[in-house]
Amino acid sequence: MFDVKRLYSRARAKNKTIVFPEAGFCDKIIEAVKILKKKKICNVILIGDESSLVIRDKSLLDFTIMNPKTSSLKNKLVKHLFSKRKDKGMTMEEAEKLVLDPYYFSTLLVDLNIADGMVAGAASSTARAIKPALQIIKSNKKDGKVSSSFFIYGKNKFLKNKCLILADCGLIENPTADQLVETANQSVDTAKMLGLDEMNLAFLSYSTKGSAKGELVEKVKKAANKFNRPAVISDGELQLDAALSPEVAETKMPGGKLKGNANILIFPDLNSGNITYKAIQLFGNLNAIGPIVQGLKKPVNDLSRGCSVQDIVTLSAITALQAKENTK
Repeated sequence: MFDVKRLYSRARAKNKTIVFPEAGFCDKIIEAVKILKKKKICNVILIGDESSLVIRDKSLLDFTIMNPKTSSLKNKLVKHLFSKRKDKGMTMEEAEKLVLDPYYFSTLLVDLNIADGMVAGAASSTARAIKPALQIIKSNKKDGKVSSSFFIYGKNKFLKNKCLILADCGLIENPTADQLVETANQSVDTAKMLGLDEMNLAFLSYSTKGSAKGELVEKVKKAANKFNRPAVISDGELQLDAALSPEVAETKMPGGKLKGNANILIFPDLNSGNITYKAIQLFGNLNAIGPIVQGLKKPVNDLSRGCSVQDIVTLSAITALQAKENTK
C-alpha cells in the first residue's frame, strides 16, 4: 500500500527548494505552500508581488517572495535566457520581456540552480506551464523526448491498494514505437523514484496478442518487442483489462508474463492516455498526481487545473525527490 506520509518524509530529508510561478494568482497554490512549509516538506519560493501577496495573507511574510519586475536577479536571468535562445533568433529585448513572465522567471531559477524544481499548472494549460522548460532546461539526453506520467493511488474495489503509473497522458500526441520505448524507460525511472517495489509494465492497445490488426497495434507490438529493462516484467500488446485483471488475463492469454498485475501502463497515444487517467480518477475515486514530467535535465512539473490542494502538496514532494540527483 502506498504511504504518502513516507513520500513526504523522503522529500523532507532532501531539503530541496521548489518555486511556484502561480502564487500571485492562484489561491490553491497559497494553501498548498502553507502546508509544505508547516510540514517542512520542502523550501518554497513564491513568484508574485510581495505587497499584494502579504495583503492577501499575512502569514506569507515568512515566505521567500520574488517579483520578476523588481528582483535583483532580473538582469542575470535576462542574460541567461538570451544566451540560451539567441541561436533560435531571440533578441535581448525579447528576453527582457519574457523574464517578466512568471513561468519563464521560475524556469530560469531552476536552470540556474537557485531553485531545485518548479510546480505549475494549477491555473494554466500544460503548454503554458511546460513550454519554458522545453526551451530552456531541455531533455536530459541529446535528441531525447520529454514525456509525462500520472501517479494513481488510493483505494477502490478493483485496484484495492495498487498504485499505477500511466504514461504518456499529457505531452506526446502520437508517439512512434521508439518514443513509446523511451516513455516506458522514463516511467520505470519514475516508479523507482516513487519507491514502487515491483514494476510490471504493459504496452496497451485495443488488441491483446493479435486479437485485432492495424497500424496502431503494430506500433505497440514493435515497442513491446524493443523494450528491455532488467528487473521489469513487461508485455504487449495488451488491452487494459488483460493488463490489470488476473481473471481476464488468464482467459485472453493463459500463461502470460504479467498475469493481470501490471502497474505501469504505456498508452499508444495521448488521446487514450489522457481520457483513461481522467476516467480512472473520476469513476474510481482515486488520486491522480501529475503530469509528472519525465526526461528533463531538472524537474519542472505540471498540474491539472482540476487539482486539489493535496495534489499540489504531493506533486511538490515528488518534484523534490526528482531533484535528488539533478541539481546542486
